[in-house]
Amino acid sequence: MTHELKKIIKEYQSATSKGLKCVLATVVALDGSSYRRPGVRMLILEDSRMIGAVSGGCVEKEVVRQAQTVFTDGIAKIMTYDGRYRLGCEGILYILLETFRPDKLFLDTFEQTILSRQHFKVLSYFEKKEGPNADYGSKVVFGHDRLPFSAGFNGQETLQVFQQIMEPCIRLFIIGAEHDTVQLCIFAAMAGWEVTIVADPSEEKNIMDFEGAHDFLGILPEHFPLHKVDVHTAIILMNHSYSKDLKYLLTLKNITPLYLGLLGPYGRREKLFNELMELSPEISYDFLDGIHGPAGLNIGAETPQEIAISIVAEILSVIRKKEPMLLKNKEAGIHD
Repeated sequence: MTHELKKIIKEYQSATSKGLKCVLATVVALDGSSYRRPGVRMLILEDSRMIGAVSGGCVEKEVVRQAQTVFTDGIAKIMTYDGRYRLGCEGILYILLETFRPDKLFLDTFEQTILSRQHFKVLSYFEKKEGPNADYGSKVVFGHDRLPFSAGFNGQETLQVFQQIMEPCIRLFIIGAEHDTVQLCIFAAMAGWEVTIVADPSEEKNIMDFEGAHDFLGILPEHFPLHKVDVHTAIILMNHSYSKDLKYLLTLKNITPLYLGLLGPYGRREKLFNELMELSPEISYDFLDGIHGPAGLNIGAETPQEIAISIVAEILSVIRKKEPMLLKNKEAGIHD
């Protein structure tokens, strides 16, 4: 969800530079099931443009219509949307509509929090009933600071509170600079991940060669920024070079990323592991067992695009601690 809020903040700054007012829509409660869970947000601009979505596309026009009173009087409100008769989700959405006007302190604090990869918390105050209420609205907790989405909002602690912990965005290091790297970068960026491309300096490539990339490092294996690897970081080795992959594994052997993937067939992986243990006898079996190689889920992927999808899907399954399966075979709810 953090990457969605990042985009909303960026679009808000662009809109206000043009003199446009903004209203934020947040799903704060749900009875039954829906396409998205509480915590999803959408920014509505005064010209009726929308950034983000609160459903699969069915609810958005009604949200824009309901937001017009907030644009007019500045008073937050709760709207409900009953999908039991109009959608395939059989749920009732409770959507908080509030003026979105964060001040400079909020924007600066948000930017610093994102850069330092710290978590933060969003508190939204509301009641589960339709209608306006000047005490409805949201604050963000940055450490010891509580800063509102709209300057001047305080919030009533007696109201119901929707609380959402916002973790740092997933950071993905893609080590390699071939065509399949480009495809993986595109899909990972679409998912809102912060993608860093790591390439050998001899490749003579730059960030412009990788659509959606957040950063580009033209470095040798021994210069890999190990200090940037945290519990929200995934790494995938796709050099198409045995010697380079071996050097990187030697560099990465003492860290524990969220996910470490290795492109290539089973036999290549075993050969790498055997040579790795010869060069570094003290290497732990936990490190080797934690490597996902061959990387990706077994979905019959053949093209670079399909392989990228299988790798993104595997990383998500590891992050969410979910065993991949067909949803039609899942008896519980989709999001359970």
